[in-house]
Amino acid sequence: MNSPRKAFHRILLTGAAGGLGRILRERIKPWADIIRLSDISDLGIAADGEELVQCDLADRAQVHALMQDVDLVLHFGGISTEHHFDDIMQANILGTYNVYEAAHQAGVKRIIFASSNHTVGYYKTTDFIDAHMPVRPDGMYGISKCFGENLSRYYYDRFGIETVCLRIGSSFPEPLNRRMMVTYFSYDDLVELLRCAAFTPRVGHTISFGVSNNPASWWDNRYASHLGYQAKDSSARFAAQFPDSGDYPAADDITTQYQGGAFLLTGPQYR
Repeated sequence: MNSPRKAFHRILLTGAAGGLGRILRERIKPWADIIRLSDISDLGIAADGEELVQCDLADRAQVHALMQDVDLVLHFGGISTEHHFDDIMQANILGTYNVYEAAHQAGVKRIIFASSNHTVGYYKTTDFIDAHMPVRPDGMYGISKCFGENLSRYYYDRFGIETVCLRIGSSFPEPLNRRMMVTYFSYDDLVELLRCAAFTPRVGHTISFGVSNNPASWWDNRYASHLGYQAKDSSARFAAQFPDSGDYPAADDITTQYQGGAFLLTGPQYR
């Protein structure tokens, strides 16, 4: 008996050895016949239905080869924290350009781009913002994600490559501090938002905040409502770990006054 036809033949996941890449590696398998996994780091041993490609995203030729026969790209590759600009430029800026140009040359029609809440980290924690408000990055890492969002807009307007930019909050097994009670994004909700971004018939160019259904919120997702994403999880079940003492945001602590949190203290970095 033949297996049911899957929605995609081949999905490319960049950054597959990273924290979220390791989570997605198993969870997206039902969507495609083949998952092509890429990272600059070692990816271990290929399982059934996997193709492993060690690739430096800053190497144009490698990325163009990586993109052949791909139907959908989940672009999670690059540096995920504040870092020296030279490194961010290679991995996040040049690397993202190479991904989009290779996708254009290969005829790929949709990319899901792992952006970040740090594109808007200089909004205050008392602000409630949406995706149409100006970016306010909190470091070089955030700036690189702003670049990716703008680049993806260009490739949609010029070449018709659809993109959903996911401004990912804090995707961990559980919140680690009070800030993450607002930005918490469970793994299950991450996969669900990715599913919506992959399977919605038309997405154009969409920016969606990646966040669970938490009791407090800084982000309005009205402009991504066509994706149909409904978060199932909430940070509420962790509330006892971070009791409300009435001192948040603290008058003398910018990491609680601005949405970017500790990223406001980590950059720029110099060699």
